[in-house]
Amino acid sequence: MKKKQKIITLMIAISLLTGCPSKNSVNHNNDYYVKDTNAFNILISQYANNIEQIWGPKEVVIAGPKDYVQYEDNLKTRVHINFVSGVITFETLSDTPLDNLKEAIVSTLLMSEPVDIIRHDKISQDLSQEPFLYNQVLDQERQPIRWNGRASSFADYVLSNNLMQRESGSHQITYVEIKLVPNHINQRARKFLPLITKASNRYFIDERLILAIIEAESAFNPYAVSRTDALGLMQVQQHTAGRDIFKLRGKSGEPSRKFLLDPRNNVDMGTAYLSLLKTKYLAGINNPISLRYAMIVSYNGGAGNVLRIFSNDRNEAINIINSMTPQQVYQRLVTSHVSQESRNYLIKVSKILDNK
Repeated sequence: MKKKQKIITLMIAISLLTGCPSKNSVNHNNDYYVKDTNAFNILISQYANNIEQIWGPKEVVIAGPKDYVQYEDNLKTRVHINFVSGVITFETLSDTPLDNLKEAIVSTLLMSEPVDIIRHDKISQDLSQEPFLYNQVLDQERQPIRWNGRASSFADYVLSNNLMQRESGSHQITYVEIKLVPNHINQRARKFLPLITKASNRYFIDERLILAIIEAESAFNPYAVSRTDALGLMQVQQHTAGRDIFKLRGKSGEPSRKFLLDPRNNVDMGTAYLSLLKTKYLAGINNPISLRYAMIVSYNGGAGNVLRIFSNDRNEAINIINSMTPQQVYQRLVTSHVSQESRNYLIKVSKILDNK
């Protein structure tokens, strides 16, 4: 099988223009934000149209907060990792499906950790580093995959035993699926735990809360992107949270997308924003549990929307929150917040916290 460098076409295109929904903070420089987001949506629409022309109208798959998607071979072969279901799907329209699928399987199993990809805009296997999917996929002998020989052997095994075909319009798609290990989310979380612990200690934010936020936002997918302009593990927005943290640090402008796609920067910035919510936007809430509920919802939908549930006057809103029990605050947030997404977000993150 010939070796070639895998250019992460879709991920890089999106990383140059966007991220995923933390929706964190108030609106800043709204005209720029709208223009930038519109440009991204145009790019995605053009890319989706190219995919549709090749794969058909019902076969457009693009990356998202919890989905890694990569196209190769002039868009005729693709890899889709669903970080929630824990399934990797390899599909091709190629006339030589076995060759194309094997190459996709091997290179995906050996793909580098995110920092290498961000630095070089390509997969360049560093022999001193474990592959990103190490311990998340086990081969036919129930062994983790680190080297080319084991990856190639496993690819042959999968193609010999699990090869499938399906029809989609006029296309015949050849594909295989590989399941991640049952605890794949925890395996990914372990990779980033040192970064999370460091940020927790730096900003005095509960490590469990950071972990729960990341699981809810991206399922520990460091490549996470979305059309709502947020990026990385903690789905940090450039124009809102990113701008706020830069301003707090005496910097002008906002972080670049490449900067935010580095997990080290992303966890640091996302946790810094949680600290900003805690010490500035929501300062004055006395009960730590009530404060945590307010921080969670504010991370998703902004602190202003949280406080307005209780009063249009900030000080009065804080006083009302302090007069309530944490359970009363929780119930008000999950029943009265203007955004259904934010209401569901609090429920989801709270359930994750309960299980940690």
